[in-house]
Amino acid sequence: MLAAMPPPATLPVPLSPGNASARARGDACPGALRLHQADDGALARVRVPGGVLTVAQADVLRELAGRLGDGELHLTSRGNVQLRGLGPDCGSELVSRMGASGLLPSERHERIRNVVASPLSGLDGRGDRDIRPWLSALDDLLCASDTAVGLSGRFLFALDDGRGDVDVLGADVALTARSGEDALLRIGSSESVVRIPANRAPEAALIAAEAFLDAAPGSGAWRVTDLSGGGEILLDEVLRRLRQAKIRSTRTAGPVRPPDSATPALGVVTGPQDAVTLSVGVPLGRIGAAQWQALTDTARRCGSGELRLTPWRGVVVPGTDPAHAAEALARLGSVGLIIGPRSPWTGVGACIGRPGCAKSLADVRGEAAATVGAAGALPVYWSGCERRCGHPRGEWVDVVATPDGHQVSVVRGEERGGAQSIPDSPAALAAAVAAARGTLS
Repeated sequence: MLAAMPPPATLPVPLSPGNASARARGDACPGALRLHQADDGALARVRVPGGVLTVAQADVLRELAGRLGDGELHLTSRGNVQLRGLGPDCGSELVSRMGASGLLPSERHERIRNVVASPLSGLDGRGDRDIRPWLSALDDLLCASDTAVGLSGRFLFALDDGRGDVDVLGADVALTARSGEDALLRIGSSESVVRIPANRAPEAALIAAEAFLDAAPGSGAWRVTDLSGGGEILLDEVLRRLRQAKIRSTRTAGPVRPPDSATPALGVVTGPQDAVTLSVGVPLGRIGAAQWQALTDTARRCGSGELRLTPWRGVVVPGTDPAHAAEALARLGSVGLIIGPRSPWTGVGACIGRPGCAKSLADVRGEAAATVGAAGALPVYWSGCERRCGHPRGEWVDVVATPDGHQVSVVRGEERGGAQSIPDSPAALAAAVAAARGTLS
């Protein structure tokens, strides 16, 4: 465990004015132990650091969803799993089964294990480093830290192998691999980064997170962006703590980020020495028992015995036998999973909508299904209200239910353009969404 470091006199840091009132309500982010009561029953959010599951753990989740919930597993934009439709007396079985399977290594830390990681790291020959050792080390450090318990369930770590896929997901603390023996540490949306030794990167990430906690004691700040000044205001303090921990660190200008994340290609992904990985998408992030079983069977019979859930609501099956890859991919497609870029479902996402969410104004999943047509050049995300829970980043088509119909616009980074108010007309809505997405060339 890291030694405690006294905060300097410059702390605390005030909250951003736009977020101060919201923080006063407290962090109600659900977990596996703190269930959220939704309109379709209780909801449990199971943190899966880096999206990595053994097939045994995947089997446990499928069994729990079938026996205690609605029978489906719901993938999140952080590569986690939600169980929905749970009954009021399911808590003890959830805890015991997940604990026995290794899904709950620490009850005190279960909501803070929010870590996204490059899902194809070490598999396709891209990237500057296999970040799996970082993932294991960071999770161990988080679960051993008494201070880290104070992080909110929304605080996010990102481990990027250098390809730039998860560095753009808006993490509070991000590590990016670089060729050689160095790594980059980014805090929030700071334009500056800190160059550190790669072998101390997980320790540096925890130091940054603990510095954030000390920066706003008692404020209720959930994320770095809630602090006035964001990540920039923490950099000097993080550098001080890194040097106190004898971690070589240099502040430098951050690399130019790509305009949008390079999501894993769908289908058969080849790597060095003829290594083969299967990459599939999950329509609307909702996966049924038969689909989940097909994935675990594939991983068990002709894969490495592991699944990796992606922040784009997909699943990667590493270590697939090259001789059976095409056949295995076809089987996954036959149960309704997305196996190629030209599938009508590619890039289509939605929040839970009605009837699962009381705040939703529409059954946006049903509407998304009704308007699926040719594959579009841009992803599209359907939201039942203006909160836009789970929306993507980068460039995408934003469809939001309103009291009178829907609003359709195109989001590019922080800019939103071409907004159209569409009356309650399925035909007009489908035409507007198709036009905004464009045609896949």
